[in-house]
Amino acid sequence: MKSLIALTAILFAAQAFAADAPVSTPAPQSKAAVHRYLVERTFPPDALKGLDAATKKKVNANNASVGVRWVESYANASETKTFCLYEGPNEAAIRKAAELNKLPVDSITEVPVTLTPQ
Repeated sequence: MKSLIALTAILFAAQAFAADAPVSTPAPQSKAAVHRYLVERTFPPDALKGLDAATKKKVNANNASVGVRWVESYANASETKTFCLYEGPNEAAIRKAAELNKLPVDSITEVPVTLTPQ
C-alpha cells in the first residue's frame, strides 16, 4: 500500500512539473529528401578489375557533388553485371552521378521499402 501511495505522489508531481516544461517543436525537415535506388549495370568483361581505392574515392567525390551516396554494390560471378544501392535526392541525380563517373545504367528503380527475414 505504501508503494501505491508513493507511486501516486510521484505521478502527480510529474504532471505538475510537466505543465511547466517548454513545448518542443519538431526538427525542420531537410530541403532534399533522401531516396534509395537500385541501379543495374552491364559491363564488358574485366571492366571492374581497375576498381581500386583511388577510383572509389573519385567516384564518391563525383557522387557527392550531386548529392548522391553509393551505399554498396553486388556483382555476378563474371563481374559483368552489378546491382548498386544508392541514396540521393531523385533519379535525375543518380543518372547525373553515373554520367560524371562514365558508368553505364541499364535501369534505375526506387526502393523505398525495406523487407527483412525477421
